[in-house]
Amino acid sequence: MNTTSHQLLKGSLSAIILKLLADTEWMYGYEICQKVKQITDGQLKITEGALYPALYKLEADGMLITKTQIVEGRTRKYYAIAQDQQGNAVDRLAQIDQFLHQLQRILTPSDLHQLPTP
Repeated sequence: MNTTSHQLLKGSLSAIILKLLADTEWMYGYEICQKVKQITDGQLKITEGALYPALYKLEADGMLITKTQIVEGRTRKYYAIAQDQQGNAVDRLAQIDQFLHQLQRILTPSDLHQLPTP
């Protein structure tokens, strides 16, 4: 992944996390990384070094709650959207979706002919 793609991914990480958790509810970090890789056919790969600071920030902001479970003798931390933040998460995702739609309108060459000439 090139530097630009990495920066775009980093800037989109909160939205990716919220979307996956909205669809799946409880997930642990490695599972999130693998799900993104699977959905994007390996085109996007989230490193744990990028993921965990985003998870911690969302948790500190009150968007996420956590629980721990012992799995095969190891402690695993699961994340979910806080019940009282479900609406905020949906609103945030809707705003991001609207932004992406507008960005796509700008980037789609077929729409360029509709721009007014100076």
